[in-house]
Amino acid sequence: MNYLTYTYLLTPLHTGASTQAGNLLGIAREAQTEYPYIPSSSIRGKIRSLLESNPSVQAEAGTFFGERIKNGNQPTEGEVWFADATLLLFPIASFSHQYLWITCPLWLSRWNRWLQNPDLTQLIQECKLQLQDSSKKVVASVKGKQVFLQGAVLKENEISQLSKLSIKANYLDVFKEIPNGNGILNLQEKLVILADQDCAALVEIGLQREVRIALKTDEKVVDGGSFRSEEAIPSETVLFFPWGIKANKDKTPTQTVRELLLEVLNDRLQFGGLEGLGRGWTENKTVAVKK
Repeated sequence: MNYLTYTYLLTPLHTGASTQAGNLLGIAREAQTEYPYIPSSSIRGKIRSLLESNPSVQAEAGTFFGERIKNGNQPTEGEVWFADATLLLFPIASFSHQYLWITCPLWLSRWNRWLQNPDLTQLIQECKLQLQDSSKKVVASVKGKQVFLQGAVLKENEISQLSKLSIKANYLDVFKEIPNGNGILNLQEKLVILADQDCAALVEIGLQREVRIALKTDEKVVDGGSFRSEEAIPSETVLFFPWGIKANKDKTPTQTVRELLLEVLNDRLQFGGLEGLGRGWTENKTVAVKK
């Protein structure tokens, strides 16, 4: 059985990176697009840790995730797999609308690989056609004579309204399973679909960056110029990750841990680093998808 888990960031998320450039502590990024993401190893490790610490399924968890090399025994294949969590909706500051959520045909197409939703397929096709028109810069539900996206300004005639597309179904129906952040997610008034390259540029601008300085003991003086800049994916971002459970061919007794896994992935979880600073709290919702 395959599933999609939607992850709504309640607080900024720092995923960590394999390299550090100077004083910049970066985040994990996709090699080909430079988009931030949550590596599947981080997701799997967090969930495995949670389930292995639960006494009721501790014995099953090793079989379910695959036994590690221990006491000379060989590792075993697990019964569950996880993919990376990738971007679906990203919040951008707006002088005219406080903030808006952006997405693009690339993100929507990645999502639809798993959903295989005909309404979403049509929405993507319609948006691509609209964005090919040189007079239109975005397809959006947002309205106004001027719409600001960070420093960019969109005029009313440069916006193609989602409500006027020739899609028979309500375009918002494809987003109905996504957690709404306790009512904050408002796509009916604040959704903007951009060309892929424009979306990538705004994501880079919209990442959260903080400078941390180490002070000398008992003095408000920088300790030897020690400082670093940390990146994070901002709160209100929505990501998704596919995962699945393999058929239980050997009839091993892992039914309890399978059921508990679904409960865990429909609850709040904390991913990434800087947990002591409250980073990485997420609201999650899991839905079954076609095989």
